[in-house]
This record gives sequence, structure tokens and C-alpha cells, in this order.
Amino acid sequence: MGDEKRELPPVPDRLPVTVVDAHTHLDACGAKTAADVAEMIDRAERAGVARVVTVADDLAAARWASEASTWDSRVFAAVAIHPTRTKEFGPAEQSEVERLARGERVVAVGETGLDYYWDYSPHDAQQVAFRWHIDLAKRLGKALMIHDRDAHEDVLRILDEEGAPETVVFHCFSGDEHIARRCIDKGYILSFAGTVTFKNARGLHEAARIVPRGQFLAETDAPFLTPHPYRGRPNEPYCTAYTVRFLAQLRGEAVHEVAEAVRTTAERAYRLPA
Repeated sequence: MGDEKRELPPVPDRLPVTVVDAHTHLDACGAKTAADVAEMIDRAERAGVARVVTVADDLAAARWASEASTWDSRVFAAVAIHPTRTKEFGPAEQSEVERLARGERVVAVGETGLDYYWDYSPHDAQQVAFRWHIDLAKRLGKALMIHDRDAHEDVLRILDEEGAPETVVFHCFSGDEHIARRCIDKGYILSFAGTVTFKNARGLHEAARIVPRGQFLAETDAPFLTPHPYRGRPNEPYCTAYTVRFLAQLRGEAVHEVAEAVRTTAERAYRLPA
């Protein structure tokens, strides 16, 4: 059992329509070189996951994600400082994030937002950084990729106060039906990770059922949050296919319809080539 827990899940059958993994961390999955990245994306393509957005949570990861997006045409990047790392977030960090975010293959400012689960950064520091990232996304005309953990009310309030960018993506959406409806009414996009496949995620199931096509994405947040029935094992972008199939079953829709919705929404949100 111990060895099995360290193994990657099997690569599932190829989806009938290719999709985008809207949020992953290729570096945390173990990729270091262009060859590593190509190997991971080749594996993803076998499952019908043709493109990925690799996401940063600190400056080192942001530099790596930005560079990695130039190694492979199937890889795009998002850069920001994760809310749990905003205890020290001054002009030098802001300047570097903005420089990287201006990159041609950087399609989003993220992940940014609020995290009240961990006690790594004071709430006020997180909120200041969140407001700065919102402004950056608006100035650059790029999607805002939000991390929201145990902070729904403050996240929504600050978006209202600052004025949300044109495109807002709630990465690894964790709210219930009530929060989902508020986000849907604002035109925000909800991105579902492997957590939506967990049996005890009833509130998340209800949220996934009601979100209209055009306002949901699928992601892995790899190497974390591996979908059921492989929860606890390492995750990679190809596992997006498991989540897409679960969403189709949950919503009572055909797999190809959900896959098509996931792909076209990602193309629109991140301005990817169709």
C-alpha cells in the first residue's frame, strides 16, 4: 500500500474532446528541464489534456513558470505571490511580478487572493497584496486567478471594492451553492479541481451542478488534490480527464459536451489560440 500511494494514477482513456488543465504546478510535480515538461505534457495529451497553465506561488516559481512556458507550445503560465507568502511583499517583489506578468505567454495574474486556513501571513498583509494583484490584472488586461481558502466573504468584498477585472477565475473553487450563485451572478469563472470528485464534498457537488457552461473550468492543482479514486496519490495534468468525466456524470451531461465547455472557456478566459 505504501508503494502504491507513491505511484501516479493510471493514464485514463483519451477524452473525446481535448481540454486545458486550467491550473497546475509543473515544477512541484517534479519538472525541472524542458525535457521533463515535454514528458509530462506528452502524458497529458494521451488523456486528451492538450494544454496546461502552470502557476507560480513565489518569485522563484514565477521565474521558472515564465521560462517553462517558452519551452513548449502547449504550456502557458500564471504568476503572482501566493497569499500565504505575502508577509513580505514590497516594491522589489511587486516590480518583479509585474515584469514577469507582462510576458507574452503569461496568461493570468495568479494565484493571488486570501488564505485564512494557514497562519503564515497576516490577513491585512494578504489583503493589501490581493488588491495590488487585482490592479495589476486590470492594467495588463489579463485574467485574475484567485486562491480563496476559508475567506469567501472577504474575497468577494474586496473584488467589489476594487472593481473586478474582466476575467476572474476562482481556482480550486471551494464554496457551496450559495457562494457559487453569487460568483455566477458576477460573471466569475469557477475552476473545479479533484476535490469535486470527493464523496464528502456535497456542497461542492451542488455548486458544480448549477454553474452554467461558459463559467466553469477543470484543473488539477497538481501535484495536489488527486481525483477520486486515487486521492492521496501524486497528481499530474493528465488527471484533469478524471475530473472532466466526473463533472459530466454529476451534471447529467455528455462527456464531450463538458470537455468542449471546459476547453472553450479556458480559451476565452486565458485568450489561448482556439
